[in-house]
Amino acid sequence: MKRVSLTIGILLAGLFIFSGFGTNAGNLTIVEKFAVAEKLSPEEQTGTYSFDKAHSSIGFRVKHMGLVDVPGYFRDFTGTVNFDGKNVEKSSVEFSAKMDSVDTGVAARDKHLKTADFFEIEKYPEMTFKSTKVEKKGKNWLVTGDLTMKGVTKQVSFPVNVAGFVKDAKGGVKIGITAETSINRRDFGVNYGSNLPNGAAMLSDDIKVVLNVEGNMQKAK
Repeated sequence: MKRVSLTIGILLAGLFIFSGFGTNAGNLTIVEKFAVAEKLSPEEQTGTYSFDKAHSSIGFRVKHMGLVDVPGYFRDFTGTVNFDGKNVEKSSVEFSAKMDSVDTGVAARDKHLKTADFFEIEKYPEMTFKSTKVEKKGKNWLVTGDLTMKGVTKQVSFPVNVAGFVKDAKGGVKIGITAETSINRRDFGVNYGSNLPNGAAMLSDDIKVVLNVEGNMQKAK
Protein backbone atom coordinates (compact mmCIF):
# COMPACT_ATOMS: atom_id res chain seq x y z
CA MET A 1 0.00 0.00 0.00
CA LYS A 2 2.87 2.35 0.85
CA ARG A 3 4.49 1.60 -2.52
CA VAL A 4 1.26 2.51 -4.35
CA SER A 5 0.98 5.78 -2.41
CA LEU A 6 4.62 6.63 -3.16
CA THR A 7 4.11 5.94 -6.88
CA ILE A 8 1.01 8.16 -7.00
CA GLY A 9 2.92 10.92 -5.19
CA ILE A 10 5.77 10.79 -7.71
CA LEU A 11 3.34 10.93 -10.63
CA LEU A 12 1.52 13.94 -9.16
CA ALA A 13 4.81 15.75 -8.51
CA GLY A 14 5.93 15.09 -12.07
CA LEU A 15 2.64 16.37 -13.44
CA PHE A 16 3.01 19.56 -11.39
CA ILE A 17 6.56 20.21 -12.58
CA PHE A 18 5.86 19.60 -16.25
CA SER A 19 2.60 21.56 -16.26
CA GLY A 20 4.74 24.76 -16.18
CA PHE A 21 4.12 28.32 -15.19
CA GLY A 22 2.85 31.06 -17.55
CA THR A 23 1.66 30.99 -21.14
CA ASN A 24 4.74 29.45 -22.71
CA ALA A 25 5.99 27.44 -19.78
CA GLY A 26 5.08 24.14 -21.41
CA ASN A 27 7.94 24.69 -23.86
CA LEU A 28 10.52 25.23 -21.11
CA THR A 29 12.82 22.66 -19.56
CA ILE A 30 12.65 22.04 -15.84
CA VAL A 31 15.81 24.04 -15.06
CA GLU A 32 14.51 27.07 -16.94
CA LYS A 33 11.51 27.34 -14.63
CA PHE A 34 13.45 28.19 -11.51
CA ALA A 35 15.38 31.32 -10.62
CA VAL A 36 18.41 31.55 -8.38
CA ALA A 37 17.83 33.91 -5.46
CA GLU A 38 21.04 35.84 -4.91
CA LYS A 39 22.09 39.45 -4.51
CA LEU A 40 23.30 40.83 -7.82
CA SER A 41 25.89 43.58 -8.07
CA PRO A 42 25.07 46.85 -9.88
CA GLU A 43 27.23 45.63 -12.78
CA GLU A 44 25.24 42.40 -13.03
CA GLN A 45 21.95 44.31 -12.92
CA THR A 46 22.98 46.73 -15.68
CA GLY A 47 21.63 46.00 -19.14
CA THR A 48 18.66 46.11 -21.50
CA TYR A 49 15.64 44.04 -20.50
CA SER A 50 12.88 43.00 -22.90
CA PHE A 51 9.34 42.57 -21.58
CA ASP A 52 8.54 38.88 -21.17
CA LYS A 53 5.01 38.71 -22.60
CA ALA A 54 4.30 35.38 -20.92
CA HIS A 55 4.77 36.96 -17.49
CA SER A 56 3.85 40.62 -18.08
CA SER A 57 0.74 42.68 -18.70
CA ILE A 58 -0.25 46.19 -19.79
CA GLY A 59 -3.73 46.95 -18.53
CA PHE A 60 -6.19 49.59 -17.41
CA ARG A 61 -9.17 50.09 -15.12
CA VAL A 62 -12.13 52.42 -15.61
CA LYS A 63 -14.95 53.03 -13.14
CA HIS A 64 -18.42 52.30 -14.53
CA MET A 65 -21.34 54.44 -13.33
CA GLY A 66 -19.34 55.39 -10.27
CA LEU A 67 -19.70 51.86 -8.94
CA VAL A 68 -17.04 49.35 -9.93
CA ASP A 69 -13.71 49.26 -11.74
CA VAL A 70 -13.86 47.40 -15.07
CA PRO A 71 -10.46 45.99 -16.09
CA GLY A 72 -8.99 45.56 -19.55
CA TYR A 73 -5.71 44.57 -21.16
CA PHE A 74 -3.71 45.04 -24.34
CA ARG A 75 -2.57 41.56 -25.33
CA ASP A 76 -0.09 42.58 -28.05
CA PHE A 77 2.73 44.73 -26.69
CA THR A 78 6.49 45.18 -26.56
CA GLY A 79 8.75 47.06 -24.20
CA THR A 80 12.27 47.52 -22.86
CA VAL A 81 13.91 48.68 -19.66
CA ASN A 82 17.44 50.05 -20.06
CA PHE A 83 18.75 49.82 -16.50
CA ASP A 84 21.94 51.37 -15.16
CA GLY A 85 22.74 49.71 -11.83
CA LYS A 86 25.30 52.35 -10.85
CA ASN A 87 23.16 55.38 -11.71
CA VAL A 88 19.43 54.74 -11.94
CA GLU A 89 18.84 58.23 -13.37
CA LYS A 90 20.61 57.12 -16.55
CA SER A 91 18.01 54.39 -17.03
CA SER A 92 15.06 54.52 -19.41
CA VAL A 93 11.76 52.74 -20.10
CA GLU A 94 9.64 52.47 -23.22
CA PHE A 95 6.74 50.36 -24.40
CA SER A 96 4.07 50.18 -27.08
CA ALA A 97 0.75 48.36 -27.36
CA LYS A 98 -1.42 47.48 -30.36
CA MET A 99 -4.81 49.02 -29.76
CA ASP A 100 -6.68 46.34 -31.70
CA SER A 101 -5.50 43.82 -29.09
CA VAL A 102 -7.70 45.38 -26.39
CA ASP A 103 -9.39 42.71 -24.29
CA THR A 104 -11.97 43.38 -21.57
CA GLY A 105 -13.49 39.91 -21.69
CA VAL A 106 -16.63 41.10 -23.52
CA ALA A 107 -16.44 40.87 -27.32
CA ALA A 108 -19.13 43.51 -28.01
CA ARG A 109 -17.44 46.00 -25.71
CA ASP A 110 -14.03 45.34 -27.25
CA LYS A 111 -15.51 45.99 -30.69
CA HIS A 112 -16.93 49.30 -29.48
CA LEU A 113 -13.61 50.32 -27.93
CA LYS A 114 -11.97 50.01 -31.35
CA THR A 115 -14.32 52.58 -32.93
CA ALA A 116 -14.03 56.38 -33.11
CA ASP A 117 -15.96 56.61 -29.82
CA PHE A 118 -12.82 55.39 -28.10
CA PHE A 119 -9.49 54.32 -29.65
CA GLU A 120 -10.26 54.69 -33.39
CA ILE A 121 -7.74 51.96 -34.11
CA GLU A 122 -7.70 52.24 -37.93
CA LYS A 123 -6.34 55.77 -37.62
CA TYR A 124 -4.37 55.32 -34.39
CA PRO A 125 -3.16 51.71 -34.21
CA GLU A 126 -0.67 52.06 -31.33
CA MET A 127 -0.22 53.52 -27.87
CA THR A 128 3.39 54.36 -26.99
CA PHE A 129 5.35 55.53 -23.99
CA LYS A 130 8.94 56.76 -23.91
CA SER A 131 10.57 57.97 -20.72
CA THR A 132 12.32 61.32 -20.52
CA LYS A 133 13.40 61.13 -16.87
CA VAL A 134 14.00 58.45 -14.24
CA GLU A 135 14.40 59.38 -10.58
CA LYS A 136 15.24 57.15 -7.65
CA LYS A 137 12.73 57.30 -4.80
CA GLY A 138 14.13 55.14 -2.02
CA LYS A 139 14.17 51.60 -3.37
CA ASN A 140 11.76 52.57 -6.14
CA TRP A 141 11.69 54.88 -9.16
CA LEU A 142 9.59 57.69 -10.57
CA VAL A 143 9.52 57.37 -14.35
CA THR A 144 8.31 60.40 -16.30
CA GLY A 145 7.79 60.40 -20.04
CA ASP A 146 5.62 60.97 -23.09
CA LEU A 147 2.49 58.86 -23.48
CA THR A 148 0.96 59.00 -26.95
CA MET A 149 -2.55 57.73 -27.60
CA LYS A 150 -5.04 58.61 -30.33
CA GLY A 151 -2.58 61.09 -31.83
CA VAL A 152 -2.15 63.06 -28.60
CA THR A 153 1.05 63.15 -26.54
CA LYS A 154 0.99 64.03 -22.84
CA GLN A 155 3.61 63.87 -20.13
CA VAL A 156 2.80 61.33 -17.43
CA SER A 157 4.66 59.91 -14.44
CA PHE A 158 4.67 56.30 -13.26
CA PRO A 159 5.66 55.51 -9.65
CA VAL A 160 7.54 52.25 -10.22
CA ASN A 161 7.96 49.54 -7.61
CA VAL A 162 11.08 47.47 -8.21
CA ALA A 163 10.37 43.88 -7.16
CA GLY A 164 14.01 42.92 -7.69
CA PHE A 165 16.54 41.12 -9.86
CA VAL A 166 17.21 37.37 -10.06
CA LYS A 167 19.26 34.96 -12.11
CA ASP A 168 17.63 32.00 -13.80
CA ALA A 169 19.24 28.57 -13.82
CA LYS A 170 21.03 29.36 -17.09
CA GLY A 171 22.61 32.53 -15.74
CA GLY A 172 20.20 34.95 -17.41
CA VAL A 173 19.14 37.99 -15.39
CA LYS A 174 15.49 38.97 -14.85
CA ILE A 175 13.93 42.17 -13.53
CA GLY A 176 10.48 42.58 -11.98
CA ILE A 177 8.63 45.90 -11.80
CA THR A 178 5.08 47.09 -11.20
CA ALA A 179 3.70 50.55 -11.92
CA GLU A 180 0.37 52.34 -11.82
CA THR A 181 -0.70 55.86 -12.73
CA SER A 182 -3.86 57.79 -13.62
CA ILE A 183 -4.57 59.62 -16.85
CA ASN A 184 -7.57 61.68 -17.94
CA ARG A 185 -9.07 60.03 -21.03
CA ARG A 186 -10.46 63.35 -22.26
CA ASP A 187 -6.90 64.67 -22.54
CA PHE A 188 -6.45 62.08 -25.28
CA GLY A 189 -9.69 62.81 -27.12
CA VAL A 190 -11.66 59.89 -25.63
CA ASN A 191 -14.87 61.67 -24.66
CA TYR A 192 -17.53 59.00 -24.99
CA GLY A 193 -19.75 58.43 -21.93
CA SER A 194 -23.05 60.19 -21.26
CA ASN A 195 -23.98 61.65 -17.90
CA LEU A 196 -26.59 59.91 -15.79
CA PRO A 197 -29.63 61.74 -14.33
CA ASN A 198 -27.94 61.91 -10.91
CA GLY A 199 -25.00 63.75 -12.45
CA ALA A 200 -22.60 60.81 -12.29
CA ALA A 201 -20.61 59.87 -15.36
CA MET A 202 -21.25 56.57 -17.11
CA LEU A 203 -17.47 56.22 -17.43
CA SER A 204 -14.95 57.92 -15.18
CA ASP A 205 -12.62 60.43 -16.78
CA ASP A 206 -9.70 59.08 -14.77
CA ILE A 207 -8.27 55.85 -16.12
CA LYS A 208 -5.80 53.71 -14.19
CA VAL A 209 -2.91 52.43 -16.32
CA VAL A 210 -1.32 49.37 -14.74
CA LEU A 211 1.96 47.66 -15.67
CA ASN A 212 3.19 44.32 -14.37
CA VAL A 213 6.49 43.52 -16.03
CA GLU A 214 9.00 40.73 -15.88
CA GLY A 215 11.93 41.49 -18.16
CA ASN A 216 14.73 39.32 -19.51
CA MET A 217 18.16 40.87 -19.96
CA GLN A 218 19.21 40.80 -23.59
CA LYS A 219 22.47 39.00 -24.24
CA ALA A 220 25.29 41.11 -25.60
CA LYS A 221 25.92 40.49 -29.29
